[in-house]
Amino acid sequence: MNQKLRDIYYSFPVQLLVLHLRSHLLLLSIWLVFVLLITGTLARRLGFQYLFLDAEYLGQVNFYSFFFVGVGFGSFFMSWNLATYLLSAHYFPFLASLSRPFTKFVINNFLLPLAFLLLYLGISIYFQHYYEGLVFREIFLNTFGFLCGTAFLVVLYALYFQFTNRDISYYIRRQAKPPHLMTRAYTPGRRTVDLEYIKQDTRRWRVHHYLNEAFRPRLVRSVAHYDSGILRSIFKQNHLNALVLQLISMILLLVLGYLIDYPPFRIPAGSSLFILASVLTAVIGAITYWFSEWSVAVFLLMLLGLNFITRFEAFNYTNKAYGLNYDTTRAEYSRERLRQLGASDRIEDDKSHTRDILEKWRERTGEQKPKLVILCSSGGGLKSATWSMQVAQTADRMLEGELMDHTVLITGASGGMLGMAYLRELYLRQALGDSIDVHDKRYIDDITKDLVNSIAFTIVSNDLFIPWSSFEKHGYTYYKDRGYILEQQLNENTNGWLNKTIGTYQQPEAEALIPMLYLTPSIVNDARRLIISPQGVSFMMMAPVGQRYPQAVEVDAVDFRAAFRQQDADNLGFLSALRMNATYPYVLPNVHLPSRPEIEVMDAGFLDNYGIVSATRFTQVFREWILEHTSGVVLVQISSSDKEEEIQPSGGKGIVESILNPLGIAGKVLVKQEFEHDNSLGFMYDLLGEENFEVIRFFYYPTQENKLEASISFHMTAREKADVLNAIHHPENMVGLRRLQALIGKQNTEAAHFDWKKAE
Repeated sequence: MNQKLRDIYYSFPVQLLVLHLRSHLLLLSIWLVFVLLITGTLARRLGFQYLFLDAEYLGQVNFYSFFFVGVGFGSFFMSWNLATYLLSAHYFPFLASLSRPFTKFVINNFLLPLAFLLLYLGISIYFQHYYEGLVFREIFLNTFGFLCGTAFLVVLYALYFQFTNRDISYYIRRQAKPPHLMTRAYTPGRRTVDLEYIKQDTRRWRVHHYLNEAFRPRLVRSVAHYDSGILRSIFKQNHLNALVLQLISMILLLVLGYLIDYPPFRIPAGSSLFILASVLTAVIGAITYWFSEWSVAVFLLMLLGLNFITRFEAFNYTNKAYGLNYDTTRAEYSRERLRQLGASDRIEDDKSHTRDILEKWRERTGEQKPKLVILCSSGGGLKSATWSMQVAQTADRMLEGELMDHTVLITGASGGMLGMAYLRELYLRQALGDSIDVHDKRYIDDITKDLVNSIAFTIVSNDLFIPWSSFEKHGYTYYKDRGYILEQQLNENTNGWLNKTIGTYQQPEAEALIPMLYLTPSIVNDARRLIISPQGVSFMMMAPVGQRYPQAVEVDAVDFRAAFRQQDADNLGFLSALRMNATYPYVLPNVHLPSRPEIEVMDAGFLDNYGIVSATRFTQVFREWILEHTSGVVLVQISSSDKEEEIQPSGGKGIVESILNPLGIAGKVLVKQEFEHDNSLGFMYDLLGEENFEVIRFFYYPTQENKLEASISFHMTAREKADVLNAIHHPENMVGLRRLQALIGKQNTEAAHFDWKKAE
């Protein structure tokens, strides 16, 4: 028994694994990250596991989508083998005496990849059966597609090495000496491997058996009698071929990046992440191989050098807001300029114009004193977009169109505003005579279509390098990146109906054909909110008391249209404005605006994830008009998650956890916002009177069957979508719908007998 265990331990596969655990922890960490992602241990709420388990290609989850994920895994698998071969093969000189040494290395380097593959397939099959309800045939085809994709890429690599690598028999048969180039180290940092020492070392990397191509164990023979120069040349030849192949892979990614406009080239996000991992593995392996013990210093120098070089404009690409003019004089951005934009004369003009809109809205309702509705939709990816449209569509249908007719303002953040912007566009088209039904559920299907695959693929194929492909948008030229592809994909998903400038909405809003809509991305430089609207909104730049007492409060928001008027603000693409409002860090690039100094903006949710700040300030500014001409304000809050959060215990932590524990408050940014918003809403009750202000909340509650809350991402599974849609029937949401009916619904109409089954 002891001999068998000893033979197993000294087998080539086990010794390779031991070597990886000892020397290649950075490479192993990439496998660990994938394990954490696929099991949902890491980034579960962001839905990263679904990128691998529910892969989409051209809007479908099928054999082809899993085939491409398999191709991505095959790329990562082979990049892992190439990198570890570069770093490890010379420790096992017997390889050089074998035919096809790299092939045998891959076969014996199977323990870690096989364990990961079995884990992935097991979780994938369970997910497809339990969460997606697929039948055996569909599960089999998807799994087979993944395996075919993996095998396809592995075969391509095998063919390449079959025709490029030479083994020791080639040199012996021809009695040829290795090329002089192969006997030298490639760089000063890479020391020549002492094969004589390795050949004599019988304990450190002793190997008794290896597996051949038939997966049968074979005894390892001594290579002490071989010329070390020949052995070294064989390894270096294999290494050079591996480096060439990795370079070809990167060039191929660049070519694919040029083709991002064509949907067939937008491969599944899971495949893109595997390809990204293969690139990182290749880079780590190459640097470690070339510079050996200098590799850590080289990594640090590369980061410092990259940071220095990208300070220069020629190498520093920043994302832009499509439609703005970046070639003209830049807008001044300073405290003095902000105070000028918020001057009293401008505020009075903008307030007068908005009061005209309110008067036209009141006339359109046909009521003397209608209820004024403000819709606030929270951020939360496609989950929030789906939930916002479901709530608004269902309530408006129940009230026979009265909800949208009574709505004056829509505001919020991120995904929620994607849904509300699309619904408002449908409402406008119907008002202008198009034969569409704004309550049709197929429009929810549009907004739930995948966005993340295009983004992930563009990151890997384009944004890892300096973007070089350009395009023209609204009269100006920009470079393509993941921000561009998000807009393209969202435009395709929504039938091209949102492909407008913000200026095209100025007249419909001014005529009160549609509600006003405020997009409020966060300014990174100074934590102010940027308010994007086709109307003048200088009155939103500070609390109303600031108009009477200019030094009492500070400007905390910026009227985008006024600040960037000279940079063609009205020409800003509406899709760009939506993206600026939904720029989740790293997933999408921060947008840089043509100002001096240059400011950058990101997701609105970091300052006002629920739109409450905008809603309460608007109400405060027009308080007198509201009290005189309406019967009160109804603030409808649509949130993609339950408002109340479980209290987490603080005790029982070790010393490291205790050190990090105070930083945990940074992750409670949204909870902190909720407390502040409740305080603002309480102020509204005091300002308007309890009889003139009411808040109706709609929360997404995951069903008991779903167990897990839908993820916050630009991708939704079929089960998540169904769960979000069904949340409208939760008892608390039903109470909210009936309260809306009591406040603004027509009495003694079909609204009182709403068909809930038909609404499902």
